[in-house]
Amino acid sequence: MPQRIVHLQITPRSGDHEELSAFLREAIPYYETLPGVRLRLLRSIEDPSRYIEVVVHDTKAAFEADEKRIATDPRMQSLLQAWRATLAGEVIVETYEDVTEAI
Repeated sequence: MPQRIVHLQITPRSGDHEELSAFLREAIPYYETLPGVRLRLLRSIEDPSRYIEVVVHDTKAAFEADEKRIATDPRMQSLLQAWRATLAGEVIVETYEDVTEAI
């Protein structure tokens, strides 16, 4: 099954990633307790104040389980609220499916 990959384009409130990094150090272990879910943080070379959080779901089932957790899990909802508090402006969300094997 192809991976599902979510890109969250974000700008930290403070203009750097210290506050966001501190939050993610606490949150990533919980995010990754769901089997098949991994998170990465990328910084733009062109605009170092912009970041992309990459959430990799190894399977469609892992993606669906994560979506369900986001919608129903009180701890996840609390973490998302704290995450949003570290950000400035809107979050742009894009979801991709890895189709490399089809090439």
